[in-house]
Amino acid sequence: MASMRDIKRRKQSISSTQQITKAMKLVSTVKLQKAKTRAEQTDPYFNYMYKTVKSMLARSGNIDHPYLTAGESTKKAVVVITSNRGLAGGYNSNIVKLITGTDWNVDDVEIYAVGGKGAEGLERRGYHIAENASHIMENPTYPDAAALCNKVLEAFTSGEVGEIYLAYTHFKNTVSHEPQMIKLLPVEIDADADDAEDSNILMNYEPNEEEALNTIIPKYVTSLFYGALVEAVASENGARMQAMDSATSNAEDMISDLTLKYNRARQGSITQELTEIIAGANAIS
Repeated sequence: MASMRDIKRRKQSISSTQQITKAMKLVSTVKLQKAKTRAEQTDPYFNYMYKTVKSMLARSGNIDHPYLTAGESTKKAVVVITSNRGLAGGYNSNIVKLITGTDWNVDDVEIYAVGGKGAEGLERRGYHIAENASHIMENPTYPDAAALCNKVLEAFTSGEVGEIYLAYTHFKNTVSHEPQMIKLLPVEIDADADDAEDSNILMNYEPNEEEALNTIIPKYVTSLFYGALVEAVASENGARMQAMDSATSNAEDMISDLTLKYNRARQGSITQELTEIIAGANAIS
């Protein structure tokens, strides 16, 4: 059995760690409330943007446009959104698993990392980091999202990559966050996107479809990317809050267990001393 000194030292160490986890939980809770409000405010716009563009393309007939057809390159650009800090449970590792769990050839994947943890995890597994924009996660803004999207779109239009994907964590609610990967380009036309009576009416473009799509699709992709950033921030803080709450509870259980062991050791020590005193007294008498 460990000595009383060792038990006391370990108990103090766990108590100090518990204070840290409590503080981190409180900070994450405050950040989560702000991020959750932001996500709830922006979510309707991006959902409507997604549905509108899908509906528009479904009623556009057979359009031959670069954004709607896969490029000749076998390479895939993946925008990976993770955090810059750990201690968030499986938040970062789940996103990394989305990439490593595919049957894609590692050499055919170009990673555009937003978040240091994702960049580190994928680089260790042999993936090429084409762009590391980890600074965006400190304070995500629409211009930052647009700047990175322009780089990815340039790689697509130049033929460097044939497809573009987005991997992020979808924020459902405070305790539920779902890692997912969606295809951004080429845009997949959903034939069932518009069930209205006028679904057979073809979309007209002015001045022409190519010029219109050259403007609409980049804004569509940037909007999805920014929406994913906002959801990812909320998911990160939610995951960290849960992780720190669990760590605090585990520390409390360990402290209770160590307190019990300490009391037993102390009782054993007192009993031993009493036994020795009684034995000594008997020997004298």
